[in-house]
Amino acid sequence: VCEGGCSKIVVNYKDRLVRFGYELIETVCEEHNVDIEIINQTDDISYEEELTEDVLAIITVFSAKLYGKRSHRNEQIVAE
Repeated sequence: VCEGGCSKIVVNYKDRLVRFGYELIETVCEEHNVDIEIINQTDDISYEEELTEDVLAIITVFSAKLYGKRSHRNEQIVAE
């Protein structure tokens, strides 16, 4: 996007582009004249619902990271 390699990004759902922080990506795309097309867009979502989705996405990402580290550590213990 920043190097001008595309003029349009097409995704099925907004969270397929980025789990949270969509507004940042949207701003970067606007600055570089790149359109974002969301095919299955959820209409009329309230601020509270969007905030809840963002918080759940953050929890999902970091819990997956935590469990991944734990799994890797356990594999190392078993290997020793």
